[in-house]
Amino acid sequence: MLNPTPNIFLVGLMGSGKTTIGRALAKKLNKRFVDADHEIEARTGASIPLIFEIEGEASFRQREAEVIRDLSAQEGIVMATGGGAILNEQSRSYLKSRGTVVYLRASTASILQRTSHDKSRPLLQTSDPKARIEELSRQRGPLYQDVAHITIDTGRPNVQSIVQHIVAQLEKLTFNDDMTLPHSLFANLTVALGERSYPILIGRQLLDSAALIAHIPGKRIAIVTNTVVAPLYLDKLMAILSAAGKSCIPIVLPDGEEEKNWANLMRIFDALLENKCDRKITLLALGGGVIGDMTGFAAATYMRGVDFVQVPTTLLAQVDSSVGGKTAINHPLGKNMIGAFYQPQVVLADTATLATLPDRELSAGLAEVIKHGVIVDVDFFVWLETHIEKLRARDDAALAYVIKRSCEIKADIVRQDEREGGLRAILNFGHTFGHAIEAGLGYGKWLHGEAVGCGMVMAADLSVRLGLIATEERARIVALVRAAGLPVVAPDLGVERWLALMQVDKKNEEGKIKFILLKPLGQATIMNAPTEAVRATLAACVRS
Repeated sequence: MLNPTPNIFLVGLMGSGKTTIGRALAKKLNKRFVDADHEIEARTGASIPLIFEIEGEASFRQREAEVIRDLSAQEGIVMATGGGAILNEQSRSYLKSRGTVVYLRASTASILQRTSHDKSRPLLQTSDPKARIEELSRQRGPLYQDVAHITIDTGRPNVQSIVQHIVAQLEKLTFNDDMTLPHSLFANLTVALGERSYPILIGRQLLDSAALIAHIPGKRIAIVTNTVVAPLYLDKLMAILSAAGKSCIPIVLPDGEEEKNWANLMRIFDALLENKCDRKITLLALGGGVIGDMTGFAAATYMRGVDFVQVPTTLLAQVDSSVGGKTAINHPLGKNMIGAFYQPQVVLADTATLATLPDRELSAGLAEVIKHGVIVDVDFFVWLETHIEKLRARDDAALAYVIKRSCEIKADIVRQDEREGGLRAILNFGHTFGHAIEAGLGYGKWLHGEAVGCGMVMAADLSVRLGLIATEERARIVALVRAAGLPVVAPDLGVERWLALMQVDKKNEEGKIKFILLKPLGQATIMNAPTEAVRATLAACVRS
């Protein structure tokens, strides 16, 4: 039985399927379907292209805003909006507050295919519709993300498959008493792993919301954090959990990548055993990637497995390390070599915590964001090229978008390959070189994201040397990594030391180094590389 939901409003670019999917969704939910563009034509007695031609776009947008205002006030509807409806600030407010907004995201290629012979779309009547679609995607993407409660990629096999996916996501949303969604919730995604599936909630002030209590199992909670994060959030979190009747055990560890070791893992176990914690204990990771990895590893092994929850407080953790169930500690000879695959119960990413993040840590997180565009989604990469300064300035809408999109990309890859048997290894783009930097300099000298950023530059260089991508694509990657505030020149560890460090990597087989390379930008491949090519990359990228 489907839970009751408010009105459903579909947003997205022209050609993303809002009308077709909207009709099918309305039928499925037993709601009434309305189309904002059709309503405009009914009120004016003129077609959309004619209104554009006679009155101009500004006048059309005003008519569109009036229709959104009126239709969104109705009840029990599924509404397809025009592609530009979200350009009006008041319309965005109506959509977000009066129902559930579903963003139907389609690739440039899909939109181009669906609209190539459609003369009823005035904004695409241009000599280069592909460039126009890409431009509209860059302009409107953050606005769609800002207003959306759910994002659905429309690349699924058919309309019914998309509708079923929307319905499944609707059932997971948590509504207020008045059947509206909390404005703090930007996204509710799912890592689909059968009985191990879990939600990712992304939003502002989630640490202060009911979502926190609703998604944390158990009555005893061991909160693992560090000396930097504890003064900021630990007392508040403990107060909220205690008020809900939960008993909290704080475990505060030293901060830093160099502290991701066996000794501090033992400190977690010591606290659990001293407090006589049984199998019903829930471990909560409050912090960045180091805390998340160690807490997850402790949860995987304490009494052979207990529940744990991820509450990431850094951008790197929110876009990458908190999602997917990789847990580990470092060894002096290799990073993350001792660990387990163990999925959390939930990931709660509160974007408000990024306000206290140092600039260097923010840039480190952007490395993993860039990685996702480079290996999977070239449209996302293009968007990042245009919006990198907004991200570094901590623009709320831009940050919410990249967190959400990064989690979607990683969740989809993890769904297909949970234990890194093949596909998931592409998420290590830049990491073979990056892990060598971290181990070679000593953990903590460079931040993980800094090492990965530089590692991506080196992997791009190696891709060029093997004829997989063009020099222009390498230049774009270098430019974006540099613009994110990350290093693009590697430290001089000595060639033989570099090669020895890269030999200690989980991807390697039979002593051969496996690299994640590009073929082309937006697609990754896993392969060995001739030693002479690797040496040439080291000579070109290492600081002399």
